[in-house]
Amino acid sequence: MSSVLEHRRDYLRLMRQFTLDNGFFTVTDIQQAAGIPRSTAQDWVYRLLNEGCVLLKEEKRGRNAARYAALSAMPASTCKRIFTTVDGDQVAIYHDCISGACAAFCGYHHALAGGPLYHVERDGTLLKEMAHLGGCEISVGLAPLAAVGVCSVERNEDAIVQTIRCIGGPAYSLSGMMARAEGVLRVEPHHINHVVEGKVWTSARMHVIIGVDDTDTRDGGATFALALALLNHLSGIKGILPISHHVVMLNPDVFRKTAGNSASYIEVAVLPAMVQDLTERARRFVADETFSPDWGIAIRSGFIPLEGLREYGRLVREQVVTRVVAEATAERYKITLVGGNGVIGALGAVALAGLSHEIQLDPAKNDFS
Repeated sequence: MSSVLEHRRDYLRLMRQFTLDNGFFTVTDIQQAAGIPRSTAQDWVYRLLNEGCVLLKEEKRGRNAARYAALSAMPASTCKRIFTTVDGDQVAIYHDCISGACAAFCGYHHALAGGPLYHVERDGTLLKEMAHLGGCEISVGLAPLAAVGVCSVERNEDAIVQTIRCIGGPAYSLSGMMARAEGVLRVEPHHINHVVEGKVWTSARMHVIIGVDDTDTRDGGATFALALALLNHLSGIKGILPISHHVVMLNPDVFRKTAGNSASYIEVAVLPAMVQDLTERARRFVADETFSPDWGIAIRSGFIPLEGLREYGRLVREQVVTRVVAEATAERYKITLVGGNGVIGALGAVALAGLSHEIQLDPAKNDFS
């Protein structure tokens, strides 16, 4: 555990103890109990106040210091990130939770409720739901009904608005937690007897897939590692949210390969105004970090599977594909290629995006239906 996390834990424990004993604490209480400078104590009180772990009970009045109280030990929100990407009339909804169990619960009940969702899947703590724009009536309640479901998914200019209906624990999450998640613009809940229905507003982001290949040599490097580093790099840029990192296997019989002939792709959610800048940042990063002069990247906007592009993915697993074919395919589907002959495999990775891990990792499985 880092020293910052250790300090956070220790100071928050002090604040909770003072709150239990006295009903409040002051900056001076924390300064003296922890034996730290007043400025440090004040910084930590303000930080935890902004995080929602502490609340201001009484403002400073004359010589009376401001009084604070630590909130419950329960997490302020189990929802870390909620964001959406758009491709035509389809929306990908991402809900990143601190608990895989909570993500599984929501995924199960959302799928049970139906509505505009046509696909629900979970990868660890990340819940991914695919929806058509529009809505329909759903029923929520006690078992065997769903406890929570999505009634509608609508576009409002640069925002996506989900209408969620729920009871019980999910209602608590909708009313008190979701608004704290990164990516959420606002939540508008209202109660209808024992049911809570609310609108969750998120930005209508672009879905960008970046394929990466040929960044390693027999002497060093690994394309999967560089792709993951690229995802981490882009995630630190305001306006870009990370989605996923994948490894795909290409034709194992290609003679110019360092090992099993794998490529990688990453997915990010980007504010539309940042797409051009994203392309340049990705190019610069891979060019700087690669071990191989043959590196290549392929960048596609959108997530809807394209039959012709899928066919290129099948081709790059079964044959030795030329750069001319890769460039013609990329031009047809408006995909940007940058770099050397690595663009052939990078485009292959993009072409296989959205398939299951089992298909992506087994080059013999080329039935994509």
